[in-house]
Amino acid sequence: MAKFSNTAIALAISAAAYSQQYNSIHLNNNYMFTIDQIKAVHSKVKSGADFPQYVQDIKALGVVSYNQYVADGRTVYNGQDHIAEAPAKYQPFTIASTGNKERLAHHLKIHQAGETDYLTFCRHAAEDGVEKWTVDTEKMTCTYYDLAGNVLIEEVIPTV
Repeated sequence: MAKFSNTAIALAISAAAYSQQYNSIHLNNNYMFTIDQIKAVHSKVKSGADFPQYVQDIKALGVVSYNQYVADGRTVYNGQDHIAEAPAKYQPFTIASTGNKERLAHHLKIHQAGETDYLTFCRHAAEDGVEKWTVDTEKMTCTYYDLAGNVLIEEVIPTV
């Protein structure tokens, strides 16, 4: 049996703990994030008021942008050299065929004030004709699109 020094054992334990804690791979100066890491960050979100911090946290993981599909809650996260997809989160909603910017603006306002939960906001977005929203963590914007790909609303995400 091989004999290891206390220093070698301590280094091995530290490396294993680091790997488990961060669960990322460094590749070409970019980090490859996992859906589990994103879920851990998302678990801290209680309402729309927490959204700016959530975006900062996933940006720190290496997420450059993501598309959130309102119909079923599926999300596609994009990094520099990496894509990760989270499956559907809920039973499908029907997306209204016509976008309604005014109602969407109202539903965003009350959600960002913490008055609605995530699923309620998604249902409202579907009723308002939102097919998806795209978050760009570099520009710090969130853009809501209708079924035809038209921009309904683009917001600047506040930095925290």
